[in-house]
Amino acid sequence: MNNTLTVTNYNFPGQKSVYKGKVRDVYTMEDDKLIMIASDRLSAFDVVMPKGIPYKGQILNQIATKMMKATEDIVPNWLEATPDPNVAVGESCEPFKVEMVIRGYLSGHAAREYKAGKRMLCGVEMPEGMKENDKFPSPIITPATKAEQGDHDEDISRENLLKRGIVSEEDYAQLEDYTRKLFKRGSEIAAERGLILVDTKYEFGKTKDGKIVLIDEIHTPDSSRYFYANTYQELQEKGEAQKQLSKEFVRQWLIQNGFQGKEGQQVPEMTNEYIESVSQRYIELYENITGETFEKASVSDIEKRVETNVLQYLK
Repeated sequence: MNNTLTVTNYNFPGQKSVYKGKVRDVYTMEDDKLIMIASDRLSAFDVVMPKGIPYKGQILNQIATKMMKATEDIVPNWLEATPDPNVAVGESCEPFKVEMVIRGYLSGHAAREYKAGKRMLCGVEMPEGMKENDKFPSPIITPATKAEQGDHDEDISRENLLKRGIVSEEDYAQLEDYTRKLFKRGSEIAAERGLILVDTKYEFGKTKDGKIVLIDEIHTPDSSRYFYANTYQELQEKGEAQKQLSKEFVRQWLIQNGFQGKEGQQVPEMTNEYIESVSQRYIELYENITGETFEKASVSDIEKRVETNVLQYLK
């Protein structure tokens, strides 16, 4: 489909290597700049869905860019330029092998664990007597690291992270501090827009001169979960599901259709109507979280557009 960007195969001048993630393709240049292309691929349960979602890459890239700019007084970030709606350019750095997940509410993965009877997540205790989507007394940090085998993220406690030498104690203290401050700022931005930032993840890296910087995306529907503030209390009291602006609605649809990324399971067919509805949900989140009308970039030949804009920037 020409109107979604699902595969990139660029060969930019000065290109050293390319890494293809589940959603982003990262081109490393000879001057150690990174060109990160946000594709329209959709990943859930660590599986990339067979079809792309129109405008998804643009939405994620533009929200992340706005949020990086809105938090650069708290923590420096890797971003230097956005030459195309789907592209971010910045400084190469060594990523920490841990995702800093922070949760203000008992939702998603934490709720599934809680329902299964667990009261400890990543070495952090969850209070008794909570129901799904209740607010924690204070936000909890539940880190995740890439498993040794395969791509699945793995819950890990602070103690194990330090014991396994994945991150030093000094660096981890800084990551925790940045994570709490970023979540507080993200929650304030969400509140101004009538939303609740439920949970999110942050990724960090270290520059050549040893500075810790924020990398990847922040406060997007792929890395975060949002509820509507005006209906939250009423839905909780009635014991009804929260209306959310996040990728969780895709996960729930997949679960209802018998797919959780487990061996032998087939990805259910995503009709054009369903894909259109997912695209609309992403646009809705963009407009809610930024308070701006989403302006669709030209998608008549998205691969060519991206290439032209990047080449122009590299000149």
